[in-house]
Amino acid sequence: MRRALLGWLYKAFPFDLRGDCSVPQARDGIRISCVINFYGRLDLLSGILNSLAQQRYDRDRFEVVLVEDRNGTDGGRRLAEHFSDRLRIVYLPLDANFGKMGYSRNFGLSRTKGEIVLFLDDDTIILQRDFLAILDDRFGRDAGPDAVVPHGHASFNLIRGRYGFHDPYFMTSRCTAYRREVLEELGGFMSHFVGQEDVEFVVRFLMAGKRSENVPELNYFHPPLLVPNFRKPRSVGHSFYGLRSKYPLPIWLIIILNCSRHAPLYLLPVRRCREMGRFGIGFFAGVFVSLFKKEGFQYN
Repeated sequence: MRRALLGWLYKAFPFDLRGDCSVPQARDGIRISCVINFYGRLDLLSGILNSLAQQRYDRDRFEVVLVEDRNGTDGGRRLAEHFSDRLRIVYLPLDANFGKMGYSRNFGLSRTKGEIVLFLDDDTIILQRDFLAILDDRFGRDAGPDAVVPHGHASFNLIRGRYGFHDPYFMTSRCTAYRREVLEELGGFMSHFVGQEDVEFVVRFLMAGKRSENVPELNYFHPPLLVPNFRKPRSVGHSFYGLRSKYPLPIWLIIILNCSRHAPLYLLPVRRCREMGRFGIGFFAGVFVSLFKKEGFQYN
C-alpha cells in the first residue's frame, strides 16, 4: 500500500528523484560491496568484520568499504589493517561534513566497485556463514528484485532491560542490499542528512517504482530504535526540513506528518511506545524550529 501511495503521489507531483551521489559503474570483478560507516565502537565493528571474514564466499568477489567519521582514528586504521589479510578492505577516513550520515554514506558508495551494494551498521550482527552466498543468489535469479531486505531481530544482549521490539523488514542501512544500477539511477543519498538518510532514500526508491524482496532465509541482529533524548530526532527533523526545496509541497507535508505520527504514543506507559513517541515529538520539533532557525542541530 505504501508503495502504491508513493507511486501515485509521484505521478501527481513529479520531481527530480536523484540524490547527491555520482555512483561509478561496477568494476574489477567485484560482485558485492559491503559498506560500513562508523566512528569509535571498534569492539562492535570487529564483530561484523569477523562475521564477514568467515563467509563461505569467494574473497576476491566481495569487498568491505569502511568509512570512519572525523578524518579517522589510529584505532580504526589499525583494525582495518588487522583484517586486511582476511578481507578485501578499503579504509576511508571521512574528509568533510562530519556527523552527516547522508554525506558519509555517499562518500563510501562513490568508492565501491560491486554489482550489489550491501549497507551495514557497525553494530549489525550476522551469524550466517552463507549470508553473502544467499544474497548473491537472490539477486541472480530471473526477474530478481532491486533490493533485498533480510529478516531483522533485536539483539537482546546489547539492550539493557531486554527491549526486544524490532521491525523485521525495515529497509534501512543497518542491513539492506541494492542493485548498483538502482543506486546509480537514484543518485544515492541526500548529503545534508544527519540521520534517517536511508529512510528518505527508500521514499525515492518506492516513488521510482522499484521493488524490494523480503528474504526470511537471510537473518541479522541489530539493536532496535532507542531514543534516550530529543537531540537526534530534532536533527533528523531538521534534515527532512531541508527537503522543502526538492520535494513538492504536498509530498513534503505528507512525509513530515507521517514521520511525526507516533508523537501521541509518548503518553502510553509501554516502553516501545514511549521510544516511538519521543522520536515523533523530537522530529516535529526539529521541523518546526527549522522554520525559524536555518542552521542545523548538532548531534553527537
